[in-house]
Amino acid sequence: MFCEKAVELIRELHRISDGQLPAFNEDGLRQVLQEMEALYDQNQADVNEAKSEGRAELIPSIKVRHCCLLRDQRCVTAYLYDRLLRIRALRWEYGSVLPANVRFHMCAEELQWFSQYKKSLASFMRSLGGGEGLDITQDMKPPKSLYIEVRCLKDHGEFEIDDGTVILLKKNSQVVLGVAWDILSCVCVMSVSLCPQHFLPRWKCEQLIRQGVLEHVVS
Repeated sequence: MFCEKAVELIRELHRISDGQLPAFNEDGLRQVLQEMEALYDQNQADVNEAKSEGRAELIPSIKVRHCCLLRDQRCVTAYLYDRLLRIRALRWEYGSVLPANVRFHMCAEELQWFSQYKKSLASFMRSLGGGEGLDITQDMKPPKSLYIEVRCLKDHGEFEIDDGTVILLKKNSQVVLGVAWDILSCVCVMSVSLCPQHFLPRWKCEQLIRQGVLEHVVS
């Protein structure tokens, strides 16, 4: 039956929750495009025959195939557009570098689109703040505090914060970066102690939390 392949593309997206990207169904998309081409060619032949021989009985079939052709077109457009929305959301979740397993599910055109999108987003963020730039992908939700407690879930390597302090983020590491105020000098003092968690600036580690490197510890 017509349009079954196109509807299956939409169902495929519905089976995958938001925030996840299924593998690009190149074979299914190709079958839909082939069906659209066959419908168009058959309609062209029937239209020419109806005009030349006056066969009005062909008109209902032409209309049915035309409706199927439009339905296929809408399904393909919805499939591709939904995937682009998911890919755009992944830029905000993972940053400018997507995980290998995510990139594996993208076609060449989607990879090219993602590259252009992240460049446009980076250019826009650099233009904010009077030319100083502003990372609008941070603090997607209003933070309750500037520093949060996090636990390292996997080896990541060295991680430097604004004051130049370098922390080795290693799975099950035993280093904590604490923050306290020196009342006499009115400055923020960084201290290191033994503990299985880290206390880091929220904006510095938010993307690492999204990537699964760190885990936000809610006390």
